[in-house]
Amino acid sequence: MMPKKAKPTGKGKEEGSVPCKQLKMEAAGGPCSTLNFESPSDLFESLISPIKTEIFFKEFWEKKPLLIQRDDPAAATYYQSLFRLSDLKILCSRGMYYGRDVNVCRCVNGKKKVLNKDGKVHFLQLRKDFDQKRATIQFHQPQRFKDELWRIQEKLECYFGSLVGSNVYITPAGSQGLPPHYDDVEVFILQLEGEKHWRLYHPTVPLAREYSVESEDKIGRPTHEFTLKPGDFLYFPRGTIHQADTPPGLAHSTHVTISTYQNNSWGDFLLDTISGLVFDTAKEDLEFRAGIPRQLLLVDAMAVARRRLSGFLRTLADRLEGTKELLSADMKKDFVMNRLPPYHMGDPAELSTPGGQLPRLDSTVRLQFKDHTILTVGPDQDQSDETQKKMVYIYHSLKNRRETHMMGNEETESHGLRFPLSHMDALKQIWDHSAISVKDLKLTTDEEKENLVLSLWTECLIQVV
Repeated sequence: MMPKKAKPTGKGKEEGSVPCKQLKMEAAGGPCSTLNFESPSDLFESLISPIKTEIFFKEFWEKKPLLIQRDDPAAATYYQSLFRLSDLKILCSRGMYYGRDVNVCRCVNGKKKVLNKDGKVHFLQLRKDFDQKRATIQFHQPQRFKDELWRIQEKLECYFGSLVGSNVYITPAGSQGLPPHYDDVEVFILQLEGEKHWRLYHPTVPLAREYSVESEDKIGRPTHEFTLKPGDFLYFPRGTIHQADTPPGLAHSTHVTISTYQNNSWGDFLLDTISGLVFDTAKEDLEFRAGIPRQLLLVDAMAVARRRLSGFLRTLADRLEGTKELLSADMKKDFVMNRLPPYHMGDPAELSTPGGQLPRLDSTVRLQFKDHTILTVGPDQDQSDETQKKMVYIYHSLKNRRETHMMGNEETESHGLRFPLSHMDALKQIWDHSAISVKDLKLTTDEEKENLVLSLWTECLIQVV
């Protein structure tokens, strides 16, 4: 969806808020069209257009908010189709539950008041709380049920390489659902119905790693203040303090919050990869296997521990410089296990049912669903710690269940294949080439080549061209 008007939200005045009128004076024109789903990068570029992606990541990502206001009926119509208040009636009939699928809440005296009932959600009661108690309805992870949101978020997960969740907020006129707070995710707001008045504040914890409510007396005056209308877009980094209300005298407001990059920092990546590096180093370096000083855990021996740990870290840094493969213990696998399956409007089983010609030695094959597949190296999980050898693991999301996406407490399982480390070069050939002849794969025997492609074909990861 390309906007007609767009403007970055700058820092604003030093102590005061930035009025809507001033922001509108900074508008830049541009044509409008529907979102471009040709590729993940095309989708994101069209979502923030006319802002260019290189400008977005240089000036706004993790730095400051971006506001794009569109005075465009086509944009408004498309956004309204993503989710409406009227959709709740049908969804409630499918069996929605308070807490899991729906929260009902209202901001009272700067605090969140939860008005949930017990058990199953009945639409008439939900609408009664909405109309009479002026409560906000928060619907969790609508991409589980709304196809177009699935389509958008699946492409964004490919683009960011991170889980992308969403929540819909429906707030009656003259009401506010949540107190001022900040989140631990990057936030993209799409205004779907009605109008929403927003106030943003300087972060107290930039790039925050957890959600927190902030009291009005601590956050100062807004750095940005504006009203979103259908078709408008807003981005702000994690840690940005914000609150929003529906203006009185108007229709209800509906917006969807699309979020990503939770627990996806360099710190998280270090915690994920260093454990594998330490494990490998300890197998080869006697010092890493030597016992810690007696009673170190009982006494204050930090000076001794600090010196030794500093030396170990320098050893790990040197080893890291010469490491070809970073062992990701959990992050890669967790992402693929929990992400959305590819957008597909037919029978979900079609994604995991092999089709087309069976690959042979004289076949040419190509990888499919590359954006939904990861190739990683890890220890052989069938062997004991003392004898573990590295294996190549391929994880994919073709069999993931859309209905459980981002629901947290739902059990998930990994899907994929594993091969000996000797197969890595051949797998990289398939991953790195648009198409490749099976007989050209870097494996010792023709039997190995045929078995490899047959395994990948059975898992629906390659096709014969």
